[in-house]
Amino acid sequence: MLLPSSRLVEIRRQYACFPPNRYLISIPCLGLPVAAVQLVDSVLQDLDDATKQKIAAEMNLSETAFVTCLHTTDSFDSSVTFRLRWFTPSVEVDLCGHATLAAATILFFVSGNQNRMLHFETRSGTLLAMHKEDSIALGFPQDPPMPLDQWNRTKIKPLLDYLGEVVGEDSVIDIQLAPTSRKLLLRLRDNTSMPTLQGFRVDIPTSIVTSKSITEIIRGVILTVKGSVENQAVDGEGVPYDFVSRYFAPFVGIPEDPVTGSAHTVLGPYWNNLQNKNTLYAFQCSSRGGSLQLTLQPNNRIEITGHSRIVLRGVLEI
Repeated sequence: MLLPSSRLVEIRRQYACFPPNRYLISIPCLGLPVAAVQLVDSVLQDLDDATKQKIAAEMNLSETAFVTCLHTTDSFDSSVTFRLRWFTPSVEVDLCGHATLAAATILFFVSGNQNRMLHFETRSGTLLAMHKEDSIALGFPQDPPMPLDQWNRTKIKPLLDYLGEVVGEDSVIDIQLAPTSRKLLLRLRDNTSMPTLQGFRVDIPTSIVTSKSITEIIRGVILTVKGSVENQAVDGEGVPYDFVSRYFAPFVGIPEDPVTGSAHTVLGPYWNNLQNKNTLYAFQCSSRGGSLQLTLQPNNRIEITGHSRIVLRGVLEI
């Protein structure tokens, strides 16, 4: 669901804007904030990267997405391919799943784009958004993690020590690193309950967040647990999740992300290898939280499916 509260920034031009947006994946009354701005090529020269970054900082949300037509002859209501970029309040990022869902929702349901599939040209390559009957499916490259080697383990030891203090060193049974997105994955013991995972207070110290030796390796931290009835990792109908997780990225200005599509490009292949399931039911158990359906595809891509609905729209005056 997109559920904005509005902000106004006085500048010179008007852009279609959905600030700050929340969309629901499937759970009523839960969602996550993301802002999306539609831009046309004819005015891009007046909206440089520094201005985009300032807008993202003003929104002060996990991510702000900027959707752009590729050519002056293109249009939001009929074109198939668009440019898409994402900014946190601090930096531009290579991939953001929930902001991609927001962008696709705007094109399908606000601009009235009738194409069943849209292509987004991004820093992570071409991403796909498919309009299904009652949902939107996003196609991303998989980012399978690998066991953390001793060299990197030594370099990020302060971070590992801190996380061990938070969750308990004996609780961590696997540590892996996704080489593309630089996401660190810590799997906790299967008997770690979902309420316990939700209760961890993770506030990574500034000395770690600003450490060059750490930030050149790590951009985010995933905590994950196998789902089961026994550890209370179930949905509202009692169906167990295949896995649950939380995601922290203070390194790029996001203390904790409510629901993270890019993290699931790492989690999907990881849990697929452990459970031998190509279709996975996941829940990111932040304070807002959200469930996702993942489908691992043979071409090293992953499909992430969610639901969304526009409830408010506005104009950003620049």
